[in-house]
Amino acid sequence: MTGSTGRKVTANLSLTLDGRYNGPGGPSDFGMFAPYVTTEVARDHLTRIWEGATTAVLGRINAEGFLGYWPSVAEDESADPRDRGYAKWLVDAEKVVFSTTLTEAPWERTRLVNAPAADVVTELRTTGAGDILVNSSTSVIKALLSADLVDRLHLMIFPEIAGGGQRLFDDGLPASTWTLTHQETGTLGEMAMVYDRVR
Repeated sequence: MTGSTGRKVTANLSLTLDGRYNGPGGPSDFGMFAPYVTTEVARDHLTRIWEGATTAVLGRINAEGFLGYWPSVAEDESADPRDRGYAKWLVDAEKVVFSTTLTEAPWERTRLVNAPAADVVTELRTTGAGDILVNSSTSVIKALLSADLVDRLHLMIFPEIAGGGQRLFDDGLPASTWTLTHQETGTLGEMAMVYDRVR
């Protein structure tokens, strides 16, 4: 369901083998992901997610967390070039941040929105060019999956069973078919996959 501009809606997320994006300790429980996020496969995957994108869509929690981390990486000449590339892209890109509480945009080139994700993303597709990347913000990704608005999923699967925590694919999503367009496996068993929605 691509708008008149041809913009694709892409989303990225890391998951455990049992489909969790955090552990049983709650939204900040990412301990089981730590060994995998700096592997060669994960860093190449990081580059892949933003290369065609011009707009970053974030929830408030991710926006604030990213703001505390990525701008310094963009300036750090000793950082991995792939991390730096992503960081510079994120700082410079148009950003749309979903929030019901923020009154002031936390970054430059940022627009705050308090509206249904499907409506906002549908409107974003009507202007501009380049992909719209929903950047690890699960509340937004879930809303767009429910509305069948995601065209591409960038997934990192880590070889861990969390045994608890939140899942990306909730019951009740509309049935859909996807094509695997990229797959890469790292030495620790981590897998980077790209799935495109078949329409």
